[in-house]
Amino acid sequence: MEEQAQPKWRGKSSAEVKGHAAQEVWPLLADFCNLHKVFPRVEKCYQIEGVAGQPGMVRYCAGFSSNHDESTIKWAKERLVMIDPTKRCLSYEVIDSNMGFKSYVATMHVVPSNDDDSSMIEWSFVCDPNEGGRMEDVQSFGESALQSIAKKIEHVLSSCNLN
Repeated sequence: MEEQAQPKWRGKSSAEVKGHAAQEVWPLLADFCNLHKVFPRVEKCYQIEGVAGQPGMVRYCAGFSSNHDESTIKWAKERLVMIDPTKRCLSYEVIDSNMGFKSYVATMHVVPSNDDDSSMIEWSFVCDPNEGGRMEDVQSFGESALQSIAKKIEHVLSSCNLN
């Protein structure tokens, strides 16, 4: 008897980067190995394959899932699938991790906000159901992560503007 294919999980979220236009925000996300500088839960992120900034490049990211307990280090190898500086968007896929994903593709897009001095980071994902997990948990983590990234980018860019 054939196993019934489960529908893919899909989600999306957005976060405002206050006081910074899309063209200011984009370079921080476009630097694919810069994640540890803009996402507080990622301790390290570095290139392990491919050409920097080009589709096919692979990064390794690792961080603690909670309270810096070294037994809970979460890691992923992610491949840059597409990057479009004109549209300020990139897509990547998880190719290996210890988080249970068999298939995960995400897209990040930086767009102008209704407020001329701000921008929005839009994040969306498509993944196979995570065994033992819930789609709501993936969505919630993504929303929380995106809010953290937006706040960190605001801080980084505001610090740069002070110098």
